[in-house]
Amino acid sequence: MSTATTSFFEPASVTSSGRPVLHQAEVECHLLSSVDLEPEPTTTANSLDFPALKSGLVILTTYRLLWLPSNVTTDNSNPIAIPLSSVTHIFSTKKSIKSMFHSPRIRFQVSIHSRSVVVTLVIRGKGDIDVFLTKFWDCWRGRAWEIGKDSGGGSSSGSVPASGSVSGGGLYSSDGSVRLVGVSGILRKEQEMWESTDKSLQEAFHDLNALMRKAKEMVILAEKMRQKLLSGSSSQSSSGNDEEMGSKEEMQDWLLSVGIVSPVTKESAGAMYHQQLSRQLADFVRIPLEKAGGMINLIDIYCLFNRARGTELISPEDLLQACSLWEKFDVPVMLRKFDSGVKVIQNKSHSDEEVFARIKNLVSKPEALRSGITASDAAMTLGIAPAMAKEHLLTAESKGLLCRDISPDGFRFFVNLFPEINSDDIHLVKDHGIYSLWIKGR
Repeated sequence: MSTATTSFFEPASVTSSGRPVLHQAEVECHLLSSVDLEPEPTTTANSLDFPALKSGLVILTTYRLLWLPSNVTTDNSNPIAIPLSSVTHIFSTKKSIKSMFHSPRIRFQVSIHSRSVVVTLVIRGKGDIDVFLTKFWDCWRGRAWEIGKDSGGGSSSGSVPASGSVSGGGLYSSDGSVRLVGVSGILRKEQEMWESTDKSLQEAFHDLNALMRKAKEMVILAEKMRQKLLSGSSSQSSSGNDEEMGSKEEMQDWLLSVGIVSPVTKESAGAMYHQQLSRQLADFVRIPLEKAGGMINLIDIYCLFNRARGTELISPEDLLQACSLWEKFDVPVMLRKFDSGVKVIQNKSHSDEEVFARIKNLVSKPEALRSGITASDAAMTLGIAPAMAKEHLLTAESKGLLCRDISPDGFRFFVNLFPEINSDDIHLVKDHGIYSLWIKGR
């Protein structure tokens, strides 16, 4: 990207999966694919002319308008961000016969540091342009970037009594005025009831807005605490206090339950729903994978991911389709299926050879040579769940490293001694190797 573009527009940060890094309390609103960013030619002295950005992904948030190249890792263009606070005008679209044969266009004016330019979005992909334009207007008018800076105000206290309440019956009211009777009295009383209900609703919504502002502040605070804990846990020395580390892990578990601030939805992503969901899922599984030893069951991820999304739940089919799209993206995670049919998510850096070496070292110990090992024993050594440890043991058995004994107590695995037995003289006992250790241990 040229220096003119980078000096005018803000650079946008993206994750390893190509998802945008959002600010605190920033929420995605809509996405459009295959969008060009073009400057409108002008002769004004303080205007800016930047090179056109071709065929990218436009993401509208409550704070910014983001443009990401179609392939972040290989494209020469860099992601850019246009703050909605710098947008001074959004031009209305004019429909004509000519526009029916051309790609839809959205024009808006941007002004930064006394320099302005009219930017044109040329939408060459599929998408509802009217919905995007409506949300563009709503986000720009909503000015959420200013609301996030303000502190939540208190709500009015006290109840408002009904103005038409009376004490006692008769023709006269408590203040001496003549009461309205008949049809007019009924209508008047009904109007007073509606006014009282309206005031109560206004107070309730006022309190609800204050509560929502406080909830947003708590989410921001929780995000700050989680980032501080995550950065602190990676830099902490191994000689730290175990009790303190345990409390930090509990705090991380609690903060992770706060959830995803801006989950990808079908309404905001449209046709790119599964693609963007796949990228967001790749970013989300990083921390659970680190805690699970580099591999985690797909069912567990489904529960954790839906828990983090709050009310925006996804179906198992959506999760499976999102995982299958990882093959097309340059992400550090992958979907794996064991021979037993169990599906897991693991890091691409995960090495089965390293796991097999640790398992072989475990079954070669004197106690394991006598009684074998279980999935729980392997789970404690590998630092993973017993279900995942069992899959590794079965895989090691299929590779010829282990032998399995099936008993009423379950599976027990032993080191495979058959490769060390001389087929020409099966009664010959070797003086070295695992076979010799097994004979001495018996």
